[in-house]
Amino acid sequence: MSIVMTGGGTGGHLTIIKAVKEHLVGENLIYIGSKKGQDQAWFANDKQFQSTHFLDTQGVVNQGILGKFKSVFMLLKATIQARKTLKDSKAKIVFCVGGFSAAPTSFAALTLRIPLVIHEQNAAIGSLNKLLRSKAKAFISSYEEQSPIRAYPIKNEYFEKSRIRENIQTIMFLGGSQGAKAINELALELAPTLKEKNIKIIHQAGERNISEVEKAYEALGIQAEVFGFSTKISDYMEEADFAIARSGASTLWELSAMACPALYIPYPYAAADHQFHNAKFLVDQDVAWIMREKELNVEKVIELLDENMHEKSIKLQSMIERDGALKIAQLLKSI
Repeated sequence: MSIVMTGGGTGGHLTIIKAVKEHLVGENLIYIGSKKGQDQAWFANDKQFQSTHFLDTQGVVNQGILGKFKSVFMLLKATIQARKTLKDSKAKIVFCVGGFSAAPTSFAALTLRIPLVIHEQNAAIGSLNKLLRSKAKAFISSYEEQSPIRAYPIKNEYFEKSRIRENIQTIMFLGGSQGAKAINELALELAPTLKEKNIKIIHQAGERNISEVEKAYEALGIQAEVFGFSTKISDYMEEADFAIARSGASTLWELSAMACPALYIPYPYAAADHQFHNAKFLVDQDVAWIMREKELNVEKVIELLDENMHEKSIKLQSMIERDGALKIAQLLKSI
């Protein structure tokens, strides 16, 4: 009997699987994903999975008529393959984190009457998860009060390094490992003011932008710690008193677990505008700020630098539950 994990395409989905499976040591785990996206890079050589399967699939959303037809044909073929894998592995449950990678296995689970548990990372529910929700044994979302588990599955190190912020002595710009042009440009516009206020700069500029951004800081005569991808992101977050960041689910919940207040600048082309809705969830509770790219105003951002972060930091620390990944793993085993 095995636990089958499916979904991905992007790191936001795959991070959930990675976090949960760390609490399923000793279980017979199978991963079924897609040949497209990041699935193979993350899990093709992961020894915790007894076997991994990568199917030929692609997203249906944002495709033309011919593209949609091709995607549906690929989905049907992949669903048949997924059914065989579920039968051969004697799957007792399927854990779905969404994304086009998850579709074949999720549909196959339903046809075989295998319990399906869904984790939705974002405040705006993804197309596949929205379709599957009513058929699922459990639907987990940190944004919904009726969710059986409210804690977001992130590593405990983010909670362990949590601290209450006061005034801003260090600021962190987070554009993700690929970088964000709008955040990079905003950081460089703010840099002279940050220097005047003696605020240290930590800047995740993106792997491809490191050299360009470093040179820009040098031209301004300003010191900044610039990087792209980093395995010590939690250390940087711990040092920061305030962050300016994209609002992908992992980044948002990691900063929140750290009790680090942030100004979120959502990626404007995210599916269903989910990054905006992620950030709005926190803004509605008065623990964060949000500005769309087209509304970015340097003067308004500068005003935030004089804010006392104490109240928002305390609120964040009290509202964020821990052990999300452990609780999900326990739920899977109980079913």
